[in-house]
Amino acid sequence: MNWRDYWNQDTPIYAGERHKLLHYRLIANDIIDLIISPETRVLDYGCGEALFADRVAAQCGALYLCDAAPLVRDRLREKFGANGKITVLSPEDLPAVPDGSLDLIVVNSLLQYLSLDELRSVLKLWHAKLKEDGRLIIADVIPPNVSPLVDAQALLSFAWKGGFLKAALAGLVRTALSDYRKIREEIGLSHYSQTDMLDVLRDAGFAAARRERNLGHNQARMTFIARPV
Repeated sequence: MNWRDYWNQDTPIYAGERHKLLHYRLIANDIIDLIISPETRVLDYGCGEALFADRVAAQCGALYLCDAAPLVRDRLREKFGANGKITVLSPEDLPAVPDGSLDLIVVNSLLQYLSLDELRSVLKLWHAKLKEDGRLIIADVIPPNVSPLVDAQALLSFAWKGGFLKAALAGLVRTALSDYRKIREEIGLSHYSQTDMLDVLRDAGFAAARRERNLGHNQARMTFIARPV
């Protein structure tokens, strides 16, 4: 099993429905904060179930939801198929999106599942799709010094504030016994230092800087803002 296969199923990564809802609501709000105008054309790459995509779409001109998992795309189409502002894509569909047509690309919590070669390849594609003044937001990048324990502490803090602490504790145990842990041990996750990430983005033709705040709840991870040059 690889990471794409893993996400093409119901997974134990969320402690429960409340965790899932609060996570996607937070990410949707973070994306909305990045939208500059009602005409902004947005791509959420590696979007997952994007439960509040309709709220994002209401604030922009067009929203592309792109995910590699067929099961996820089916659920997105079922939920948002009637929304004329939302288009659901697979990564293989993205080349058909006109070059230079996107104002904002958001990539949240994806890089850890890509190899460096895969990242370099998709960066070229994102670069081509952005307008000259467009922005690429790469979020939830895991630094080399962040351990699973730090991630667990961030989740428990989020759970305490969100009212699902008991479920989060049980979820951590469930995840530790799941295929996620096995795949993480076999395939691993990609980690980048701030310097490494800026170098990769520069090599791909972007001018980039680290954003002060990471998208989502885990502030031990990093977000970068990049613009094509």
